[in-house]
Amino acid sequence: MSIVRAPTRRAVVAGMIGTGAALAMPARAAPGPPQFGTIRHQFTLVQGAYPVPPVTIPALAGGAIDLNAFKGRLVLVNFWATWCAACRTELPMLDRLAAGGRSDLAVIAVSTDRNRALVPSYVKQLKLRHLTVGFDPSGLVSRVDAAEVETPFALYGMPISFLIGITGTVEGYLTGEADWLSADASALFDYYARGRR
Repeated sequence: MSIVRAPTRRAVVAGMIGTGAALAMPARAAPGPPQFGTIRHQFTLVQGAYPVPPVTIPALAGGAIDLNAFKGRLVLVNFWATWCAACRTELPMLDRLAAGGRSDLAVIAVSTDRNRALVPSYVKQLKLRHLTVGFDPSGLVSRVDAAEVETPFALYGMPISFLIGITGTVEGYLTGEADWLSADASALFDYYARGRR
């Protein structure tokens, strides 16, 4: 038979002091970018990412968008469609982000609608004035079947946003609508603007 002894007052006080000291110590920052996301989705890092392909995307305003022309700046590329309810919520926020005057960030919204004729009236209806809008109905740079084709932009959901770092490679992505105007998003942009990986 073993005897169970009550802890001494000295042991209780020592335990309380140890717990207090542990709580008072500053937490060690985790390596990597700050966390950003929504209740349902988190910004997901891309390991071994493909560089952005040398493909031009037709632009709504005419001409073309060359994602490689933005090296040295961050680029937030959002893929969306007119049938996507979450896109309808997120696009005006992205428009405000583009108008925000952040010189180290370009914001591009790429429609995946197969019927290109739907896009101009949709953009006008949402009063999107600052976003650079492109079309990718045939999957020039984005693919649903990314396992079969090498692409840096796999469409895991809709909408989906990819962050291209200052070196021209995709750093990560976030599916679903997100608050790109939040302090957490700004901290994520700041992290990658400093060239962190």
